[in-house]
Parts: sequence; structure tokens; C-alpha cells
Amino acid sequence: MAGRLLRGCGRAAGWAPLPRGLVLSPRRGCGEAAGLRAMGFSQEQSRRLLELQPRLGSARRDAAAAQLLLLGLSPEAALGLLELSPALLRMPTERLRERAEELRRLGLDGDRLRRAVGRCPQLFSVPRRKMAAAVRLLRERCLFTAEQLREVLASCPAVLLEEPRRLHHHFQYAYFRMGVQQKEMVKARLFRMPFAELRNRHIFLERRGFYQTPYKGQTQTGNPKLRDILQLSEKDFLASLARSTPEEYEVFKKLLAREEEEEEEEEEEERDALYTEEDEDFVSEGSKTARE
Repeated sequence: MAGRLLRGCGRAAGWAPLPRGLVLSPRRGCGEAAGLRAMGFSQEQSRRLLELQPRLGSARRDAAAAQLLLLGLSPEAALGLLELSPALLRMPTERLRERAEELRRLGLDGDRLRRAVGRCPQLFSVPRRKMAAAVRLLRERCLFTAEQLREVLASCPAVLLEEPRRLHHHFQYAYFRMGVQQKEMVKARLFRMPFAELRNRHIFLERRGFYQTPYKGQTQTGNPKLRDILQLSEKDFLASLARSTPEEYEVFKKLLAREEEEEEEEEEEERDALYTEEDEDFVSEGSKTARE
């Protein structure tokens, strides 16, 4: 009897059948799907949403979906976010709301918020201290303006997940080694490219004579634009900027990695030698004091 009621409910509403293995009471199956449809989810979107965390209570699912819609996400964007991070369905509604308010205070509202959350759903789960540390570094040490910071967070929201030390090193490399100012970093979306790849491309251009090291912080006008270095595919980067082949670039990256390993070993040996010398001095001073 219950099965006939459930099937009848589905046919009457025109919904797609629920996934095999999903056990719902007739009231929950019809009512929950109807609730999702009322929020603006389509028939197919409702079906996909019901497949996420199937044992989750309808109230939690509805609350999470509603909160994402209140952020300004479209039903499709909200569904996509939940499919990427289904754990959000189990996050307390109040916590979702609080984090959304924190992001808005950082200037992520409207389209910026939608773009940031779509690119980095972990924004809802990253610890507040970690997020605050990244923001403080970008404002106080990297000296991005408030507007530049908003644009960085919207286009490269993963910076809020980075350790401040690594984030600062990424910025310093572009600023001091490449001579790039904050305004150009923002336009080029500097932090989207992993630091290792940025360094590979820059040094490759430098050694091939296509990038000049800035003199006393002055940008060299003849250098390629940061945007081109970052945003071109590897194939186009090699063809139009480096004028090289993929094989040469692969060999270069291996040699550069070997250089870095050797430098690290030398630095480690120097540190060991320094510690050994300090230990010997300490022992010598101790023996002298004991004799006295």
C-alpha cells in the first residue's frame, strides 16, 4: 500500500523516480521533494539533492539548501556546491549563517560571494583564526588596499586556506624577484597559480633572456606581462613567451629541482656546522668555568 501511494505521488507531481536503495516514507518522499521544488529547484535538481546524504533529515537538508540560496546562489550553483561538499548538509545552519556574515564583512557579497564559494567551498569549514591570519597578512604586510583585497578573495579564495608564511613568500617573490606591483598581481590573479609553477616559468624566461630582474625594485617595461605568464596554457606559454619546446621545459624543471635540492643540502650543512661550532664553544666555556 505504501509503495503504491509513493508511486502515485511521484506520477501526480511529475517527478523523476527516487534512486534505488533510498528508503523514504511516502510523506517524506513527496513532502521533501515538494519543499525543494518550492525553493526553486527543478525536478532533476531535487532528485540529485535527495541523493546526497540520503539518511539526513529533511529539515537539515532544507535548511542548508535555503541558507545557500539566501547567499545569492542559484539553485544549480547551490546544488553544485553541495555535491562538491556534501558535508555542508550536516553543518549547523547557524554556523553556515555566521560564516556567510564573516565573508560578507570581508567584502564578499553578491557576485563576489557566489564566485568565491563556487571556487572554494572549504570557505565554510576553514578555521576562523586561519582565515583571519591570511586576511591580516594580505592587508598589513602585502599592503593590498581594501578593494584589492576584495578582488583577491573573490578571484582566488583559496588564499584563505593558505599558511601565512607560504602566502607571504608567494607575494614577496612576485614583488621583489619579478618587480610586479599589487595592482598587476590582482589583475593577473597571482595566487591562482601554484608558487612552484610561477617560479618555474619565471626562471625559465629569465635564463632564456626574456625576463630581466628588476633593478632596485623598478619594474622592467620590456618584461612579459604577469597576466600572460600566469594565464597562458603551458603550450602557449612556451610558444609565444619562452619560444621553446615542451621537452626543453621538462629538462629545465628537472635541473631546477636538482639545484634546489643541492642548495637545501648546502644550507643544512652550514646550519649543522654552525650548531657544532656553538656546541664546542659552549663546552669550552663550561670547562673553563669548572676549572675556575
